[in-house]
Amino acid sequence: MTLRKLWMTSLLLCLTVVAAEAKKAAKFEPATPLTADQSALIQKAVAREKITIKAIQKRTPLVETYIQNMRPDPKLYAVPLSDQYLLSRVDFGRTFTDKSYDSERSENKGFLKGSLKAITGLSKAFKLEYVSTGFMQMMFVDPVSFDQQHYDFAYVRRDFLGSVRTMVFDVHPKPGLGSGRFSGRIWIEDQDGNIVRFNGTYTGNSEDESPRYFHFDSWRMNLQPDVWLPVAVYAEETQRGDTEKAVGFRAQTHFWGYSLKLPTHDSDNASIKIDDVTDKSDQSSDVSPLQAQRAWISQAEENVLDRLVQAGLIAPPSDFDKVLETITNNIVIGNNLALTENIKCRVMLTAPLESLAVGNTILLSKGLIDVLPSEEGVAAVLSFELAHIVLGHHIDTRYAFNDRLLFPDEATFSRINMQHSDTDDTDAAKTALKLLNNSVYKDKLPNAGLFFAQLQARGKELSALNSPRLGDGLLRADGTPWLSDLMKGSPKLDQDKLDQIAALPLGSRLKTDPWDDKVVYMNVKPVPLLNARDKMPLELTPIILKLSRYAPPTVAPAPAAPATGTASAEQAPAAAQ
Repeated sequence: MTLRKLWMTSLLLCLTVVAAEAKKAAKFEPATPLTADQSALIQKAVAREKITIKAIQKRTPLVETYIQNMRPDPKLYAVPLSDQYLLSRVDFGRTFTDKSYDSERSENKGFLKGSLKAITGLSKAFKLEYVSTGFMQMMFVDPVSFDQQHYDFAYVRRDFLGSVRTMVFDVHPKPGLGSGRFSGRIWIEDQDGNIVRFNGTYTGNSEDESPRYFHFDSWRMNLQPDVWLPVAVYAEETQRGDTEKAVGFRAQTHFWGYSLKLPTHDSDNASIKIDDVTDKSDQSSDVSPLQAQRAWISQAEENVLDRLVQAGLIAPPSDFDKVLETITNNIVIGNNLALTENIKCRVMLTAPLESLAVGNTILLSKGLIDVLPSEEGVAAVLSFELAHIVLGHHIDTRYAFNDRLLFPDEATFSRINMQHSDTDDTDAAKTALKLLNNSVYKDKLPNAGLFFAQLQARGKELSALNSPRLGDGLLRADGTPWLSDLMKGSPKLDQDKLDQIAALPLGSRLKTDPWDDKVVYMNVKPVPLLNARDKMPLELTPIILKLSRYAPPTVAPAPAAPATGTASAEQAPAAAQ
């Protein structure tokens, strides 16, 4: 008995010591001491981060977050289950303020005070809830206490992000500092010490039943001399399982409009100065009633376009506009349309798939351009809006009075509504088919029909992506495309057929300059598809940027767009991934 008691006592003592040591053990392995150069770079990064935060506080960027909730799929790994879209203007002047474009209500939150909990209950299948402020806060590593007193740093390696050379460090909060601290990896450019990328999560409380914070990858770009600002964030959580209740998500957040000024209240633009102008028109020519009516409509249209540019929703004119105009001209010439003015095209900077006609200007959303796989698909969408122009479906002329457009930017969606009626869209769809059948795209329309078939197949799951904010959506209320007749001659959707590209992932075509909102066509080499998972139609993907240091823009003559013939293969959307 004595030996047994001694053995038991020794065993309990050992277990107690092991448990005590385990409890005292740090969550992360002790870091290798930094060299003098590495420590100096960290100190420089701490100082630069404070400068970056002050630069951000002077700006009021637009923040767009698009989220796709994903469910496991035995063949495609994961497929969209539902989606959500958030668009806000952020004011960092005093507090973290989220002004949503979907309503005029403002939600003020303390600067990084608990609002990072952007997901409520990942375990609640089909009921994920998000707030846009949580995604915005991933612009920062830690805006309050990012320093060596609060964090441990461990050197990892050197790395190139595009042409920018960086040093990579693992970063973990020191013990006992509470939740909400960044834990992950940072990339510091080795010239001035700016953090250009950080990847990880924020720490939660050990008592939490489910994680309070999700994982993200945040990117910054050198937008102006000595100015690095947040441009994009990718967030993802994956929960694998055998049932559809194992729900995860993917989300992309994009920032733009850094150089725009935000009107703060309705009376911001109440004082308008009109400079003296000289009428240089032909004095002998009077204006007929029809000309006056058309001029009044044009005035309303110009006012709306100017207001949308000011709100950061439309990109400035770009070379890519010429590509869209060339495709439109192919349809105009094929139908011998006698238009009073040439058709112009512009790009909306938002992700939802929509198009609209404002006078003789056709707008396509960036998201729509991204996912269209072929030139004939672009032509089909353009023909739909061209039909509205031909049929005389113009916008409300009340916008000819500029005072009707004096409202805060975030009220744009509620104050400007340019969606056509179902009757007008039905007539436009019929006319669009006639226009396409008389154009150079006639023999390729089955390819365009394939896109609309894919859109219809995922329309229910991706309702937010297919809900227009300003103009016309591509789907009717029942989920069928307005141009569904194009589907009659298209092949059946086959996910295993790798040469059948019905729709591309988001982000496949254009990229936006976050400073001045200009769009350019992406320089992407085609990548061969290996299996059906590589298609990812209408889906979100991770964000990887090729960074470069700021260089003053060079002025080069814009390439002349051909007046006839199809758009060049190098510029027009193609099916290759």
